[in-house]
Amino acid sequence: MENFLICFNAVFPIFVILAAGYMARRGGLLNESDIFKINKLAFTAFLPVTLFNDIYRAELSSALRPRLILFALAAILLMIALSIAVTLPLVRDKRKQGVVIQGLCRSNVAIIGMPLAASLMQGADVSAVAVLLAAVVPLNNVAAVLILSVFNGKKPDPGRIFRDILKNPLILGCAAGLLFAVFGWRLPEPLASPVESLANMASPLMIFLLGAFFRFDSLGRQRQELTLITVGRLLVMPGLFLAAAYLLGLRGVEIAGLISVFAAPAAIASFTMAQQMGGDAELAGDAVVLTSALCPFTIFLWSFLLKSLSAF
Repeated sequence: MENFLICFNAVFPIFVILAAGYMARRGGLLNESDIFKINKLAFTAFLPVTLFNDIYRAELSSALRPRLILFALAAILLMIALSIAVTLPLVRDKRKQGVVIQGLCRSNVAIIGMPLAASLMQGADVSAVAVLLAAVVPLNNVAAVLILSVFNGKKPDPGRIFRDILKNPLILGCAAGLLFAVFGWRLPEPLASPVESLANMASPLMIFLLGAFFRFDSLGRQRQELTLITVGRLLVMPGLFLAAAYLLGLRGVEIAGLISVFAAPAAIASFTMAQQMGGDAELAGDAVVLTSALCPFTIFLWSFLLKSLSAF
C-alpha cells in the first residue's frame, strides 16, 4: 500500500493537469489557435529555461553518474534502431514513417522528467536527473531532426538539417546550462529568481496544453499507426529498457530518472517539428495526445512494479 501511494501521488498530478487542460478547451476558455500559440511560446521560451535552470543548479561533482548516462545514451540509440526496423516494413506512407519512428523513440522527458523523479524519490537529491536530461535531450532532438529529414518522402537537405539542430531551443538551453555548471558561473540574484520562476512554469503549462489538445474524434482515422506508437512507446520500450537497467543494477534516483526517459509519452515537440519538416502533423499530434492521455496509467504501473522490486 505504501508503494501504491508513493506511485499514485507521483503520477496523479499529471492526470489532473491533463484533465484541466481538456476541460478548459471544452469550456471555451481556449481555442485551437490559442493552444498552438501558447505551446510554441512554452517550447521556445519556457522549456529551454527549465532545462538551463535544472542543469545550472545541479552539483556536477555529485550529480554526474557516467554509468547512468552511458546506459541512457546507448539505450536511446538502440531504441532508434529498433523503431526504424519495426516501422519501415509496417508503415508504407513516407510522410508517416518519420512520425512513427519519432513517436516510438522520442519521449516527453524534458517536461515530466524532473517533476516525476522528484515525486517518486520524495525529498532525495535528484540533480543526477538534471545531468541525465542534459545528455538525453540534445540526443533526442538531434535524432528527431535527422529522422524527420530522412523519413519524410523528400530528399534530405544537409544544410537545413544542420541549421535545425543548431537552432533547436532545447539544445541551446542544455548547452547554456552546461556552460554555467562546468565553469561555475553564477547568475546575480535579481536575475536568478525570475529565471527559476520562468523555469517552474514550463512543465505544468505544457502538460495543461497537452490536455487541451486532446480530441477523441481524431483518433479513429489512423488507428494502425496510433496503435503501433502507443503500444511501443508506453509498453514495449519501457519493458525492454527499464528491465535492462534493473538487471544492470541501476537503482534509486537513477531508475526514477530512467522511468521518465523510457516510459514518458511521445514528445510534445514532435508535433511542431513534424509540421515544420513535412511529416504527417495530424498523426504526430494524435500520437502525442493519445500517449499523454494513457501515460498516467502506464507510468504508474511501471513505477509501482519497480518500487515493488525495491528499485528506488
